[in-house]
This record gives sequence, C-alpha cells and structure tokens, in this order.
Amino acid sequence: MGTHVIKMPDIGEGIAQVELVEWFVKVGDVIGEDQVVADVMTDKATVEIPSPVAGTVVALGGTPGEVMAVGSELIRIEVEGTGNATDTPRADAAVSVAPAPLEATPPASPPAPAQPAAAAPAPARAAADATPAARQERIAEKPLASPAVRKRALEAGIELRYVHGSGPAGRILHEDLDGFLQRPATVAPGHAGPTPRTDSRQIPVIGLRRKIAERMQDAKRRVAHFSYVEEVDVTALEALRKHLNDTWGERRGKLTLLPLLVRALVVTLRDFPQINATYDDQAQVITQHGAVHVGIATQGDNGLMVPVLRHAEAGGLWDNAAEIARLAQAARQGKASRDMLSGSTITLTSLGALGGIASTPVINVPEVAIVGVNRMVQRPVVIDGQIVVRTLMNLSSSFDHRVVDGMDAARFIQAVRGLLEQPACLFVE
Repeated sequence: MGTHVIKMPDIGEGIAQVELVEWFVKVGDVIGEDQVVADVMTDKATVEIPSPVAGTVVALGGTPGEVMAVGSELIRIEVEGTGNATDTPRADAAVSVAPAPLEATPPASPPAPAQPAAAAPAPARAAADATPAARQERIAEKPLASPAVRKRALEAGIELRYVHGSGPAGRILHEDLDGFLQRPATVAPGHAGPTPRTDSRQIPVIGLRRKIAERMQDAKRRVAHFSYVEEVDVTALEALRKHLNDTWGERRGKLTLLPLLVRALVVTLRDFPQINATYDDQAQVITQHGAVHVGIATQGDNGLMVPVLRHAEAGGLWDNAAEIARLAQAARQGKASRDMLSGSTITLTSLGALGGIASTPVINVPEVAIVGVNRMVQRPVVIDGQIVVRTLMNLSSSFDHRVVDGMDAARFIQAVRGLLEQPACLFVE
C-alpha cells in the first residue's frame, strides 16, 4: 500500500491562495476515482476538487474556512501500489485535520447513588441538543416522562410540553413539576406559554458568505456611493409584456420584466457611455465599454451571486430572457462557473415582489452603476385632471460619484423611465 497526496491545484488567473469551503469526505472514507472530495472558493467562484485516484482517506489538510496556498497539501489517500508521497504525514497534522464530531460524547461518570434520578450533566444535555436536527427531533416527539410523572401532571392539569425537563435527554422529573407549579399564579397550569429560550448558534462566516461580506465592505469603503430613486409608470410596459406572452409565450417562452429592463438599459447606455464603465481606482483609469455585459443579481441558497448576461446589446428579447433564466438557475444551484460571474459592466438587481418602496443597492465594483428595481403596485394617480389606477414601480439606483456626476445619473434614469413608460420606443432604432 502507498500514499497519494493531492495538493491544492493551480486554478489559474494568477490565484495564489483559495479558501477551503467544504469537505465531502472524512478520514476513513473509501472514495472512488474522480469523486469530489472538497469545494474551494476563489474570488470569483466555487471550484470542485476531484480525486484522481481511488483509496482510503487518511488525512485532511485543512478545515472549512481556512485559506490555503496553491500547492499546499489538501488530502492524503491510501492507495494500492506506491502512490506519489515521498514522506509520511506528521502525527500532529493527522490529528489536527480530522473533522470534529458533530456531537460530543459525554465523559463516563461513576454510578449515581440510589436516589431519584437527578439532572443530567450539562455536557449530556448539550450533546442531545448539539444539532438543529436533534433539537427538532426532540420538539417533534412526545415529552419524556415516567408513567408516575404523567399521571401527576394529568391530575394537576399540566401539559408536559410546556415543562422543561432536567433529566437525561430532557426527561421530565417530579422536581420539574414542582418547579412548574411554583411559577407565579398569573400563569394558569395547563395554559402556560412557551418556556424562555436560552439557546444560541454561532455560524462561521466562510465560503460564499465571506466573499459577499468582503466585497460589500470593500465596495462601501472604496466607492463614493450616491443613490437616486424615481417612480415609473409601467402600466403600458406590463400590457406589452402580457400581450407578448399571450401571443408568443407558448412558442418562445414567457417573458419576465427583466429582459425588458435589460433592453431599456441597452438603448439608454448608447447615449450615456460614462455609465457603462468600470473604474480601476488603483491605476486611476476609467474604461468605457461598448459591449453591455449586464450583471443579474441573483439570490441563491448560499447567498448573493451576480452571473453576467454577456453582449446584451446583441441579444433579442427572447434570447436575453432565455440566457437570464439559464444563468439564474446555475447561480441558484451553485453551478455558476468563474466565467459566468465575471466581466459585467453594469448590474441590474431586483427583489421582485419583495422589492419594497425604495432601496440603496451597493455597487458591484469595479462598475460605476447599479440599477435596482422595486416592486410594482397599483395606485390611483391624477392624469389630465382625472383619477385613474396605474401600475407604478420605483427604480432605486446607485452610482459611483467619483466617476458619475449627479446630473448625468439623473438624466440616465429619466431616459430609462421614458423608455419604460413608452415601451414602443424600446424597439425603435
């Protein structure tokens, strides 16, 4: 038998270190060739690390959240044959990298004296409640109590689900009933509210959540944000969208609001090249882009990602709609590649029905503008002296004041507004 060492691979783009996000194996696991053993994260995307060999895991080279250098030892696998390792792992390293057990096993203790059962040691109760699944399981099952305790509780009119059990695994004891009965008289037995909660949970900020935090903090520290909010009457736009879906939806797919908003950005940016730009504040260089690569802010299970709709200026309405759907699905499933998540020149963000009245979106650096879409509502408005019901929506956008002047930002949003309120103009060349 030999040992095969997998080192942190060179992922390219000059990346010297990556963050270890998650292990999919543990020491002692038998794994197959090409089986994914870990996820690592660069500044742009999560990358799966497969094993090139089959064997048994003998040591892991890091813990989730640890930043590791390219070329450092990631995992050791015992394989048939000689393997590729020329040294043996240090004893302390093998111990330190073994994953911590999910639940701590309480230390053995001498038998208790013959007396009514006492409260379990704190470590035992902590172990029973160590994971959310364990707590949920306890909540869902019948309260633990002896027949005598149940009979006494029934006679006293006490619902055991409201009594905190201090015995092993949360078992309710006679002492717990005594304490419950001694509560203030204003709380009627059998009608008590939930018991106070003292639990807490610590969540390590690692992986995608760490990258999001770093990018947001970096953007707010480096960029001179200012926001501009404008109300838009989208009654005609919604009527057009519905008509297009009724006419072409079955053959070409249903349109959401996003491809129409992308079209409005593409047309407007022709006259505002300073908005479709990126700013390298280290080199003090502004780059105005001819191509419109629209970042579509997408909320996934693990956090916010911004896949990029490339060359939106060259795509048709349904082409862009299909690409937006494909990118959003990849982002939500955590399968977006580095190429999908880089190179945007302006970002569009929308929370849909949760969009609120207004927001102050954070610029996706090095871009200089982000356009935020708030929810649509129907409200009465006055048009030509008459009160009519219209569909309204706010655009909440942020700009980098180092690059974009306030007047230019206002004119840009007003131009977008004009196209959305007269949607036929979206398709006039």
